[in-house]
Amino acid sequence: MKIAIIGFGAAAIGFIEKVKDAGIEVHVFEKSKDIYSSSISGIRADGKLFVSSDMGGELDVDLKLQKDLVDFWISKTDNNSVETGKSFANPDYYKQFYSKGFMPILSDFYHLGTDQLKEVLYNIFEEYKNNKNIHFHFNKNIKSFEVNNGDAIIEGEKFEKVYVAVGRSGHKLVKELMSNYPEFVVDSSKVDLGIRYEVPNHIVDDLNREMYEFKVKFKSKTGYMVRTFCNNPSGYVVTENYGDFKTVNGHSKLKEKSQNTNFAILTTVQLTEPFNDPIGYGSHIAKMSNLLAGDKVILQTYSHFKNSKRTKNLYRVMPTLPESQYILGDVNLAFPRRIVESIVDFVDNLDTVVPGIANPDNLVYAPEIKFYSNTLNNDLV
Repeated sequence: MKIAIIGFGAAAIGFIEKVKDAGIEVHVFEKSKDIYSSSISGIRADGKLFVSSDMGGELDVDLKLQKDLVDFWISKTDNNSVETGKSFANPDYYKQFYSKGFMPILSDFYHLGTDQLKEVLYNIFEEYKNNKNIHFHFNKNIKSFEVNNGDAIIEGEKFEKVYVAVGRSGHKLVKELMSNYPEFVVDSSKVDLGIRYEVPNHIVDDLNREMYEFKVKFKSKTGYMVRTFCNNPSGYVVTENYGDFKTVNGHSKLKEKSQNTNFAILTTVQLTEPFNDPIGYGSHIAKMSNLLAGDKVILQTYSHFKNSKRTKNLYRVMPTLPESQYILGDVNLAFPRRIVESIVDFVDNLDTVVPGIANPDNLVYAPEIKFYSNTLNNDLV
C-alpha cells in the first residue's frame, strides 16, 4: 500500500509511529522548506502534553493510549528532562475555583519546553528519514488534490489513501476538502475566539507553583462557555502566521524565563444551521484584527479592553512580544461584543479566586483563535 500524509505535526507523527514497520510506503508532504525551518504549531509552541479524561474536545481516547503517546515524546528528550505535575491535585484549590462557578479540569501534565522540543522534532525526523518506507517531500504546500478511480493524485503521484494532518495552519486545505466532499462532514459548527492574557508572575506565583498548568471552564452571563488554555509560567507571547492572517499564541522554555505568565482565554462559539464555516468565521475576525493593526496583532490593557477604549500607553506590565509585532489599539473594533462580554465576565470572576488577575494594566493580545476538528461521517471514512 502507498499512502500520503499531508503535514508533519503531532497528529502525523503519532500516525507514522503506528505504521512505520507495517511495510506501508509512506510519503509525507510538508509545506516548510526543511525540518529546520518548520514552524509546526502545537509541537514547537511549548511542548505541553496532558493525560486527562476531561480534555481533548469530543475525542474518545482512553488514558492508556494518551500515556503511551506521552511516553513516546518523553523518550525522545535528553534523559527524560521534563517538568511534570497534576492540575488541581490539591482539593483546596479545586474547592476554591468550584465555589466561584468554575469547573476545574483534572489532568497530569508533562512540559518539554519550546527549546528542547525543537531537538526532539529533529531526532524524530532523523529516525524516520532512515526508514526505507518513509519518504519526505518538503516545500510542498498542498492546497488541493484530485481523486481519480479511488486514488488520490498528489504532485502527479497516485496514493491509495491520504491522511490530512495539517493542523490549524492547513485551514485552506480543510475548507477546500469540506467544500468538495460535504458528505464526509456531519458537524462543522464550532470555533474558539479569544485573547492571549499576560500578567506579572507575582500575581499567579502560588497557582503556578501548585500546578503549572491550570485549566478551568466557566459559563459566562452571555451563555457562552469560556476556558483557559495553554498557561505559560515565565513564558513568552508569540505570533503565528497562517499566510492570510496572524494570531497570537504563547510558549515557555525549559531554561530561559521571563517575568510574566501568559495564557489564552477562549470563548466557544457553536452556531446552528445554515452556518457551516467556522474556519471562515474565525479567519474573518482574525483578518479584521490584523487590518486594524496594520498586519500585526492588537495589544491592549485589560481596563481599556473592558471599557472599549483604545490603549495608547502601557504602565507597569511590559509585553514579552516584541514591539515590532503588535500595535496598541482596541480589540473591541474587531471582536463581536458578546465575545468581549464573555471574556470580561470570566476575568472579573477569576479575580475573586486569583486577586490581581483583573488588574487594569494586565495585557490583552488579540486575536487568539482555535479551530476544532470536524466531526466526520464514520460510515464513509
